[in-house]
Amino acid sequence: MRFDILTIFPNLVLPYFEDSILKRGKDSGDIEFHVHNIRDYSKDKHNKVDDTPYGGGAGMLMTCQPLFDAIRAVKKENKGPVIFMSPQGKRFNQEKANELSKLNEIILLCGRYEGIDQRVRDELVDIEISTGDFVLPGGELPALTIIDAVSRLIPGVLGAEDSAHDDSFSEGMDGMLEHPHYTKPAEFEGLKVPDVLISGDHGKIAEWRKTNRKNPN
Repeated sequence: MRFDILTIFPNLVLPYFEDSILKRGKDSGDIEFHVHNIRDYSKDKHNKVDDTPYGGGAGMLMTCQPLFDAIRAVKKENKGPVIFMSPQGKRFNQEKANELSKLNEIILLCGRYEGIDQRVRDELVDIEISTGDFVLPGGELPALTIIDAVSRLIPGVLGAEDSAHDDSFSEGMDGMLEHPHYTKPAEFEGLKVPDVLISGDHGKIAEWRKTNRKNPN
């Protein structure tokens, strides 16, 4: 899976790929990341990428030229859909993560300020996604959220073929949340692990886990 991330703050994004499963997936070649600075595509002598909105109002909007040129340049190497993080977008969930994990390439566009010129959305954006009903300064954190959720579903990234199958919201969980988890010691400060989990009876353990799944609502 190839991810291309377009942002005006590459240094907010790049360190995230240097640890944990994303680094392991990158090192193994199962996933690859390319981060592009939108300012590099600006034709303004000061690399400006924003301007005041027509009709007035607070804040600034990211302008057409740098975004059109940046996206078109990246599309020469990445034929996947352009995803824009937006409060108006469809809510991101595990089902959407599963859908995106089937793709080979994705382009993630991170907005800033008050957003981007609508013409970019109309002409070049394929999918708009929201990660929740709240407002952030930019799209970098939502983009990383999508990358994290999608990457762990790609075979080989987690290192265990079925380790994502029983995660909360996964197909194997029928939309339910995971059961409680315990590890050693069996007792800590008088708090004990449920007896069934240390009984060795795998049938009863499986039944306990199924019974103790949580409803997300």
